[in-house]
Amino acid sequence: MKNNVILLLHCPDQPGILAEVTNFITVNKGNIVYLDQHVDHVENIFFMRIEWELKDFTIPRDKIGEYFETLYARKYQMEFHLYFSDIPPRMAIFVSRMSHCLYDLLARYTAGEWNVTIPLIVSNHSDLANVAERFGIPYHVFPITKDSKKEQEEKEMKLLKDNNIDFIVLARYMQVISENMIQHYPNNIINIHHSFLPAFVGAKPYHAAFARGVKIVGATGHYVTTELDAGPIIEQDVVRVTHKDTVEDLINKGKDLEKIVLSRAVQKHIEHKVLTYKNKTVIFS
Repeated sequence: MKNNVILLLHCPDQPGILAEVTNFITVNKGNIVYLDQHVDHVENIFFMRIEWELKDFTIPRDKIGEYFETLYARKYQMEFHLYFSDIPPRMAIFVSRMSHCLYDLLARYTAGEWNVTIPLIVSNHSDLANVAERFGIPYHVFPITKDSKKEQEEKEMKLLKDNNIDFIVLARYMQVISENMIQHYPNNIINIHHSFLPAFVGAKPYHAAFARGVKIVGATGHYVTTELDAGPIIEQDVVRVTHKDTVEDLINKGKDLEKIVLSRAVQKHIEHKVLTYKNKTVIFS
């Protein structure tokens, strides 16, 4: 496994930031293996992702954040996060009854495509317990009603805390996440939904889209915020449809797109290539 440091940061734009950060790494004998940056000229904000090898780096890994905060973050009003590639993030998957996104996530995980661990799966139904068993992942059921929602979510949050979960993926989890949980995992809960929203809301969006004669169907992967389905967008895609497609065709094409878009969003998050600012994201290549 690679032993690299990943630094994500944003701050007010001004000359010299790029040189300062790269100099910090090189003078301390770090070998830079990735660098990408972007300037939002409307907001005047500088965004950067840089990765370097820990081998031969002179600053102890547990002191890097402290050094960087003292030398640069305060000076340039930076918000930054440090990650280490040898510490895989811990991901919890939330599901209800639809399995297409869950299967895709677990297939990529077991194939070794992602540097991540999945300690558990949470559901409000027992329907997909056999899927979790097949992949050898503990499956926890928390039945939710209007009256029990708060109590059950508190149990879920205890489970997440006990398992040191870093982020959550809603793989077609058909419950609204409470503000309390969102505040505990800011920009760390990823959701997928069809891109018909808000044009075709309700229980049968594909039926409504079919009746309207749409020419594309789409999917959006985004972070969850307190405003339903309106959080910072990580990934989107569309596929064309025609008058020959039935409602079932639209649903199947939508499912295919949902699992692909969700997995792309999850991969970007795992690789620490997403920076959020206000309600938008910067996605590094």
